[in-house]
Amino acid sequence: MKNFLALVLALGLGVMIYLTLNNNSLFNDYGDAVIEDRVSNEYIDRSVDGNTEEVIFGESEGLESGPANTVTAIVADYRRFDTLAEVTVLFVSSLGVALLLGATKQKRYNFDFHPNFMLRTGSRALFGIILMTGIYIAIHGHLTPGGGFPGGAMIASSMLLLYLADDQFRAKIKGFKMLESIAGSLYVLIGIVGLLAASYFLENFLDTGVIGNLFSAGIIPIVYVLIGLKVGSEVSGIVDNFLTEEAV
Repeated sequence: MKNFLALVLALGLGVMIYLTLNNNSLFNDYGDAVIEDRVSNEYIDRSVDGNTEEVIFGESEGLESGPANTVTAIVADYRRFDTLAEVTVLFVSSLGVALLLGATKQKRYNFDFHPNFMLRTGSRALFGIILMTGIYIAIHGHLTPGGGFPGGAMIASSMLLLYLADDQFRAKIKGFKMLESIAGSLYVLIGIVGLLAASYFLENFLDTGVIGNLFSAGIIPIVYVLIGLKVGSEVSGIVDNFLTEEAV
């Protein structure tokens, strides 16, 4: 019965998609879309509020959205609530893993592994490089491709590399998980400050500065750093929960 209902739902969804895509009143033919008529063009020109001035890299200042990276302007500014929801989904996933694995009384994984000299030396050498790359990607995300999510993934990669290579670090990673709560709380706090200072939650209440400068885009670089720390700590926590063996 379940398979039959799933088949009916899949066929119904397929018919809806087919009828929607063949409705010429809703969609233009491929290649016929006029970018000037789309809201995406307003995102690119930073003109959602009606500003029609040309945006010049390194010269324009006081824009409604300060990031030089258009993707960052959309993700961390125009669609700021979506980004907050994405971070929340990652938090719920991490919490779910901890609850599910903590509820079982069976041994999950016998992590009886002792790294050799080559692994310890190589991991410590690569740790700093990967960590600094992740921090750079997070901090520089408002100027170049990157941001808090890929930067956080890089930070988590560096932590997990050291997790495999250093027996003592496996105990210290518990403290790293505190960053998850701290970064998340600061993220929400910045949103509340925006609500009080500019009447909108997560509103960019700081000066956006000159587009293209490192210290520009208002609160967005700060938010991206917090997202990077939160993503890095959550991903590290998820893997640690999988690998850590509970006492039985």
